[in-house]
Amino acid sequence: MAAPQRPASSGAVVATLAFAGTVAAIMQTLVTPLIAELPQILDTKPSNAAWVITVTLLVSAVCVPVSGRLGDMLGKRRMLLVCSVPLVAGSVVCALASSVVPMIVGRGLQGVGMGMVPLGIALLRDIVPAEKLSSSIALVSASMGIGGGLGLPIAAAVAQYADWRVLFWGAAVLALAVSALIWFLVPEVPATAKGQRFDLPGAIGLGVGLVSLLLAVSKGADWGWASATTIGLFAAAVLVLAGWGVWEVRTKDPLVDLRTTARPRVLFTNLASVFVGFGMYASMLIVPQLLQFPAATGYGLGQSMLAAGLWMAPGGIMMMIVSPFGGKLTNARGPKFTLISGVLVIAAGYGLSQALMGSAWGLMVVTMVTSSGVGLAYGAMPALIMSSIPPAETAAANGFNTLMRALGTSVGAAVIGTVLSQLTTTTGGHTFASESGFRTGLLVGLGVALVAAAVAAVIPAVRADTAPDGPDDSPGAPSAERTAAAV
Repeated sequence: MAAPQRPASSGAVVATLAFAGTVAAIMQTLVTPLIAELPQILDTKPSNAAWVITVTLLVSAVCVPVSGRLGDMLGKRRMLLVCSVPLVAGSVVCALASSVVPMIVGRGLQGVGMGMVPLGIALLRDIVPAEKLSSSIALVSASMGIGGGLGLPIAAAVAQYADWRVLFWGAAVLALAVSALIWFLVPEVPATAKGQRFDLPGAIGLGVGLVSLLLAVSKGADWGWASATTIGLFAAAVLVLAGWGVWEVRTKDPLVDLRTTARPRVLFTNLASVFVGFGMYASMLIVPQLLQFPAATGYGLGQSMLAAGLWMAPGGIMMMIVSPFGGKLTNARGPKFTLISGVLVIAAGYGLSQALMGSAWGLMVVTMVTSSGVGLAYGAMPALIMSSIPPAETAAANGFNTLMRALGTSVGAAVIGTVLSQLTTTTGGHTFASESGFRTGLLVGLGVALVAAAVAAVIPAVRADTAPDGPDDSPGAPSAERTAAAV
């Protein structure tokens, strides 16, 4: 069957790509309700079961930039379909797993599919009309957060009222639906970097460096930050990534064009992405614990996993509502203004948390505010990136930006986890993170959001007549003038 050349409506394409990103994000939160039960389900040690979570992060970190580059070279629609295959296969493997090894393999396959979001964002540049580009980018970019916010209560409900395998069979059905929608609704567009050589040494070097770095960050608290393993991994990451950088600068067709990445507009956007990822994940790590800790602690709210997920679900809904508004704000004031606004809203949410963390409704409000800020910020960052890069690097550059967000969430998890583990209290013979620990973690989130705002404030503006694509930063500039001739 031949691929359709153009759908009847670009809205169908945007909806499909947003759905694909949402499903990819759901894959990440799918096992959250099962964390405590995984050792029993898989008949293994808790340390081994933890790899069910970690492996998805590691594999996605390696595959996202690779998928982006292959999308530029081979076609973005083709790579979207390729990414959907391991999502389906991984879900089926997990559903059939009865021990830890196949579960880890299946979760790793699911991680391969995380490249859908940057591929989808890059594809929008080729098919969406100029006047709809900003709002479309915002929605698809925010789909990762939307999926995380909505996926948790759905997964919790299924885990509580059905067999855990239903989670993965449902994920397989969703992934199949994504494949079908991409096949029938997303048009084929010419590859922007056709004929270039794939940088296999660069892909291997980046993979080794990232795995070393993320392993050290995510497992450092368990292994000990001063342990030989953790220090060795950090050292290996520094050496390998430094060598990778030298290779990328010298090779003809690099995996990531570091010269483009070093442009101040791209560099500061990626740096801000790290802090935004940190800021987003801090609340996602703290709020569920506050909701579920026993009321006997004096600050825990004693909610079930399902109830906690339902209290947090409005955050995902707010992100869905705010994202299109963020696109309109970008059209009116530019993506830099939208990014600064978003991180300041995140900071406001963390500020509110100091007064509202004593009730479930208060934490719901905090989640709604911070999620609204994330929706604004996540939509602005790809627009900033695409306004500074040539069309041939769109998917690769968005993949690298997605990687920076993921790095921020990993660092955020490590830092907040360390804070909570150091500030503890004992209630009923059990040790819990203390109220001061949670307050400190939320203040750290506030501080990081303010740092993100400061970084975003120094992102240079770009004139519409010199931008490769995307919206410029000139308030009131007509949206049609903010799109490159390539669109």
